[in-house]
Amino acid sequence: QVQLVESGGGLVQAGGSLRLSCAASGAPSRSYGMGWFRQAPGKEREFVAAIRWSSGNTYYADSVKGRFTISGDYVKSTVYLQMDSLKPEDTAIYYCAADPLGRPYYTRITSYDYWGQGTQVTVSS
Repeated sequence: QVQLVESGGGLVQAGGSLRLSCAASGAPSRSYGMGWFRQAPGKEREFVAAIRWSSGNTYYADSVKGRFTISGDYVKSTVYLQMDSLKPEDTAIYYCAADPLGRPYYTRITSYDYWGQGTQVTVSS
């Protein structure tokens, strides 16, 4: 059983930066895919970014491409989301997710079996 704990959220002004962390316990293997999703008030949860432990390949939603960077430290079982040039529309609860099978449909919520509790990110204008 994998457990995920996010940290690093907070309040930041537009144009600022935050780095989110996701610590995974339960020794996830290199077959795992790890993802970040977000959910704004009144909206559906949406894909933000994903990384494959096995290949190091990364994937991004168009809305964050060029501003956010996902990375991971397999030894520490931790995934990071560096968020730069933040905008008010980035305000949401950010969730970390783990896919034990490394499924190809990394943008889909249903591809992930484990989820963290979420961390709030608020960007003021």
